[in-house]
Parts: sequence; structure tokens; C-alpha cells
Amino acid sequence: MGMQNAAHIVWDWNGTLFHDNDAIIGATNAAFAELGLEPITMERYRALYCVPVPKFYERLMGRLPTDAEWEVMDATFHRYYTEERARCGLTEGVAELLAEWRSAGRSQSLLSMYGHEELLPLVRGFGIETHFIRVDGRTGPSGGSKAEHMVRHLRALDGAVSPDRTVVIGDAADDAVAALHVGARAVLYTGGSHSRASLESAGVPVVDTLAEAVVEAERMAA
Repeated sequence: MGMQNAAHIVWDWNGTLFHDNDAIIGATNAAFAELGLEPITMERYRALYCVPVPKFYERLMGRLPTDAEWEVMDATFHRYYTEERARCGLTEGVAELLAEWRSAGRSQSLLSMYGHEELLPLVRGFGIETHFIRVDGRTGPSGGSKAEHMVRHLRALDGAVSPDRTVVIGDAADDAVAALHVGARAVLYTGGSHSRASLESAGVPVVDTLAEAVVEAERMAA
């Protein structure tokens, strides 16, 4: 595709481009209720959230959920989330940022741990799909790390981008882990699922707006 020398962004979806915090915390508390657990606040969620997700539940329960409990909680979470996501929208300024990055002759793609078949119509519905050279959601079981998905995502771009000119923008420490796994860089955004303190522990730049994230990505990929 002739873009190897251009800066490339791999965007995260949930909590980054898609501002779905209310749906996430509501779905989490619905899952907890299935096991008789007390609801948690968004602040506590952001302080404790981690992947793989069963480890997050362990932090709250004091033990790992059993396989049966995990299946119940995971199914409940996704059912509730699917109902509530319709109330959510793009993070402020996203459409403009995507258009500006593309118009500058740079490339961008989208990699999410949200299910692929559910992700595609969401992205299309917001009218932003044409800004990306590829959109990938999760295939296989939920709850794991993004690292191996990132390997497949970049491989599917078939040499169109170079990892050392690629910056991952996401809202979770796991986005930084995935970037490191493929030799890319990362910028983490505080508006999603992690607290600033937990993001800073990843050792990469942390910003409060996506506009700042894009500026940082441009600098890092130069």
C-alpha cells in the first residue's frame, strides 16, 4: 500500500474512541449481582481493573471466579452491555481527529477486544469506518490480553505499516503491553477504564484528551 514510511495509529475502541464508561460499569455491576456481590463505583473500577478480566474479579472477590461463575458473569456482562451501549456515543472530537489524521496522508486502524461481529456495525453506524485501513474486533473467548490480537492485526495489514512508526492509542495498560509486544509505541488516555496512576505504571506517555494523544503519537512516530 506504500505507507510503510508514514506514521500509523492503531486505535482502541471501548473507552477510547467510544465513550462507554456508563455502560461498562452498569454491565459490571449486573455481572456482580449474579453472584450476590456488592456494586462498585466507577472510581473503584478504574483503580482495580486489569486483564485478564478474571484477575480483576479476583481483586474484588478475594479469589478467582470458578469456570461456572465466570461464564455466568461474562454472559451477563455482555447482555447488559449490549442493551446499554445504545445510550453511548463517540468521545468528543473523535470524528474530527480521525479525519484530520487521514487528510494529512497518514494511516490508522482500529483494534478492539470487543467482539468483531458486534464491533463492525457500531463503527459503521457512527460513519467513521472509511477513516481506517482495517477494523478488527476480538475473535475467540473474551477476557484475555490484546497482545496476540495485535500481532494478527499488524500482520493482516500486509506490510502497509512499520511497527517502529506505529503508535497504539488506548485507555488500558494492556494497550501498552500489546504495543511493546509488536515493537510499537503507545500513548494511554485517562478517559476510559483505568485511573491515571495505573496507566502511569505502564511507563508510556499518559494524556487526558485524545487530541493530546494524537499530538504525542505524531511526535513519537516522527
